[in-house]
Amino acid sequence: MAKNTICLWYDKDAEAAARFYAEVFPDSAVHAVHRAPGDYPSGQEGDVLTVEFTVAGVACLGLNGGPAFKHSEALSFQISTADQEETDRYWNAIVGNGGHESDCGWCKDKWGVSWQITPRVLMDALAAGGDEAKRAFAAMMTMQKIDVAAIEAARRG
Repeated sequence: MAKNTICLWYDKDAEAAARFYAEVFPDSAVHAVHRAPGDYPSGQEGDVLTVEFTVAGVACLGLNGGPAFKHSEALSFQISTADQEETDRYWNAIVGNGGHESDCGWCKDKWGVSWQITPRVLMDALAAGGDEAKRAFAAMMTMQKIDVAAIEAARRG
């Protein structure tokens, strides 16, 4: 296990979530599934308790802790994309498999984990500063999934 690992709390679907992420994102994999050695408040001996996995190179641990805690936008995965095709692929995988859209490039998967599907062109525009950043930011504020062509047009003015 990595020295620093993000722990994501799930009701009971940590393994399903980890396998979904491994299918969708490159440099992702499920490494280990650990079963409970005894009964616990939200499960029984033998149930999947934790899942070690990576998402786009980030070490994670999925914990089937029960319904007590929910995911929020306070923690999200930001996935940088090269173009509209890659943006669409990830967005559609998350939203099209029981997730839902939000604003400004954010969406949630069916387990409630938040994702920012962020084209590099948007981050480059914001980093440029000045009027270019203002125009790109204003365009982004009107979007759910980011439209790369619209961001590029906004950058040009």
